[in-house]
Amino acid sequence: MTETFPIPQPLASALEKRGYEQLTPVQQEMTRADLVEADLLVSAQTGSGKTVGFGLAIAPTLLEGVDRLPRPAAPLALIIAPTRELALQVRREFEWLYAEAGAVLASCVGGMDMRDERRALERGAHVVVATPGRLVDHIKRNSIDLSDIRAVVLDEADEMLDLGFAEDLEFILSKAPEDRRTLMFSATVPRGIEGLSRSYMKDDAIRVSTAGGGAQHADIEYRAYSAAPEATEGAVINVLRYYESENAIVFCNTRAMVSRMTARLSNRGFSVVALSGELSQTERSHALQSMRDGRARVCVATDVAARGIDLPKLDLVVHAELPSNSETLLHRSGRTGRAGRKGVSALIVSHRTHKKADRLLHFAKVKAEWGPTPSADEVRAKDQERLLSDPVWNETPLPAEVDFVAKLTESFTAQQIATAYLRLYESRHTAPEELEIPGARAERRERTPFGPSAWISLSIGTEDRAEARWLLPMLCRAGDISKDDIGAIRVQDKETFVELKAPARERLVSSLGAAMELERGANVTVLADAPDLASMPRPAPAGRPNSRPGPGARQDRAPRPPREPRAPREDRPARPPREDRAEAPTRVPREGAVEAYKPKTPRDDSAPRTKRVWDAGDAPRKPRAKTEGQSDTKPYRKEGKPDGKSFAKDKPRGEGKPFGKDKPYGKDKPYRSDAKPHRKGPGEGGADAPAKPPFRKGASNASTKLGPGGKPLASKPRGGGKPGGKPFGGKPAGGKPARGPNAVPRRKG
Repeated sequence: MTETFPIPQPLASALEKRGYEQLTPVQQEMTRADLVEADLLVSAQTGSGKTVGFGLAIAPTLLEGVDRLPRPAAPLALIIAPTRELALQVRREFEWLYAEAGAVLASCVGGMDMRDERRALERGAHVVVATPGRLVDHIKRNSIDLSDIRAVVLDEADEMLDLGFAEDLEFILSKAPEDRRTLMFSATVPRGIEGLSRSYMKDDAIRVSTAGGGAQHADIEYRAYSAAPEATEGAVINVLRYYESENAIVFCNTRAMVSRMTARLSNRGFSVVALSGELSQTERSHALQSMRDGRARVCVATDVAARGIDLPKLDLVVHAELPSNSETLLHRSGRTGRAGRKGVSALIVSHRTHKKADRLLHFAKVKAEWGPTPSADEVRAKDQERLLSDPVWNETPLPAEVDFVAKLTESFTAQQIATAYLRLYESRHTAPEELEIPGARAERRERTPFGPSAWISLSIGTEDRAEARWLLPMLCRAGDISKDDIGAIRVQDKETFVELKAPARERLVSSLGAAMELERGANVTVLADAPDLASMPRPAPAGRPNSRPGPGARQDRAPRPPREPRAPREDRPARPPREDRAEAPTRVPREGAVEAYKPKTPRDDSAPRTKRVWDAGDAPRKPRAKTEGQSDTKPYRKEGKPDGKSFAKDKPRGEGKPFGKDKPYGKDKPYRSDAKPHRKGPGEGGADAPAKPPFRKGASNASTKLGPGGKPLASKPRGGGKPGGKPFGGKPAGGKPARGPNAVPRRKG
């Protein structure tokens, strides 16, 4: 027998108060003496008590031989979980396990107020339970000190890798001290977990496996219920009613299905809550707390709740939609059958998902009992069984109830009291669904024997587009007969044979009279014997008189002669030459037409090229006179040109028109930056320059305001006293008063 280390007294006392008489296999493995102070890679089944197991495993490292932890400061242990629910569940377990040891716990969970978490860390904590993303945020903000960490526990490490937390885990482990203990707990050990363990665990790490010690989920009964695809929700209702578990969880694959199933169950009278990723952490915590308090009995959730939910009275798990893989199936089902309790995992399977359910159960290595979904009668029978076995029948009436019980027995008979109690019991429970048996078809109504029959002939057929679907009502109207009186209707090319009951034929003949004529000019002929339909040719389809005849009409067709084989390619005669082929006629232009295109005459490359002229008869154009500094090539205006001349029509550029930033304004032609001349007043630009007349009242320029004396007043004068203002309209920059008759007076105020 493997030697175990003694469990510290505070933890042993907490286990005794909790009712632990015997530890689970994984908990016993964690108390082995040779595992103390060693790095561990543990694989154990879901619901096997791993939380208490690693709580016992890190106890020697945290307590170090004392029964009471010192005053909290920097964290001593770090526990990382993949989901918020699992992290909060681990904290609740550690609170009662380390209560007598004086441990102070703090949580760093996404969705919670980060300021409260930071204040809790500043006050000090012995154990910190966190999710990877939020813990990384605290480390980067320097709000948590990992220098004193003695042990790091990764719970459900495989799930954290599936959720994409590999980089976060590597970052966290790289910030922790190298002499720490590292414990990884996982239901499975994939390749990523092995790589992470080799990088961040000691070389002498020990692999502990307790998953193969017994059957997979031995305390869980798997049931697979067959249901029609359209009756999935009704099947879930009947399964919930059949078992009547105190707590049940219904798993769906999408948030939309969670909302739909929650609304359906709520309408049917179930006390139900929803749990999905779109809810906030507060809403999710309240939903789980209502399940623990008994205010809700059914929880509809997605796979986000497959790990971390630990409800003590959860005895039923219903898979309304099958999971994507066998691992998810095990984690879903592992919410029940925990810590020695029994549970049921029910799969709702339609004929479309039957093969998928077989694969999931096969790869999960579990066996399920197949059967139809509980019917409404089975649910009622189960209710009666629970009613009769209720311990309330054997209880003695309380003193306050004796008088009223005597009054009931005096006023009503035993049958009336039992009936009332039964109806009250049924009113408190949801009525079951009436489900159809999957795969069962409605029984076809047996047709009564046809009896003695007689035949008639109609003078219309497929050539007249006759069809049985309009011949049948026509016969019923003409002879006052029903469709049950008409048997076979055989439409041929030119006539139609109809089988009738003998009395019905007599009524039809008497109704038609001597004319024997139906609607649309169809004549009726009474046949003495039944026609030989087998020897008749197959008629052409109705409405297609030119269609190909059936096989019966092609029996007299002569067989096609065999086709002679084609001669080999090398033995075929050569094609005759095409010398006798007529040449295409030349195009002759019509009289008076002008050719739009003339082919170029070939040019002798040896001859020197001459200058191109526009017309042979015209004299060549004289070259433009060059200005000083102008080049022979086509010049372009570029900044930094040395000549400073304009190349347009020999017109000099002018010294006053700047081309670069270093060009000064000219005196004769001052230009602004937008190449428009300033308006000059008297004395500017020469004595002969006329001054611009002042604006008069009623001018067409509506955008100009008039000041005193009819002078224009700009609405938004430039400059305005601002430094660096540009002169415009005769007003200089800097807010100084302008000079001249057109100057705008400075506005006061």
